[in-house]
Amino acid sequence: MAEKVLVEFALEDGTAFLVEVEESEDTSTAIEKVALPSGKEIAKAQKTFSEAIDNIKPVVASLNNKFKDLGPKEMEVKFGVKLSADAGAILTSVGGEVTFEVTVKWSKD
Repeated sequence: MAEKVLVEFALEDGTAFLVEVEESEDTSTAIEKVALPSGKEIAKAQKTFSEAIDNIKPVVASLNNKFKDLGPKEMEVKFGVKLSADAGAILTSVGGEVTFEVTVKWSKD
């Protein structure tokens, strides 16, 4: 099991927050290490949170485009997102598969 590390992600306004992620062999030397005021060492994400989320926007847009011609009143899509220090936001898998839960609603107007 991979070791957990804290990674600092920055927001557009400059504030930062910490996320616990699994450290991989590939990222252990590719990310910048910074220290908290307490002295605890953390990793700094290579992308801002906004840049990380931009990685999954095309997936959501594609799903929206595929269902748009059906004219739903509402559409809800659920999927897991995992943050990575070097890759940003990635879709998570459960048991080797990525699962999307799609709810589409129509109404008789």
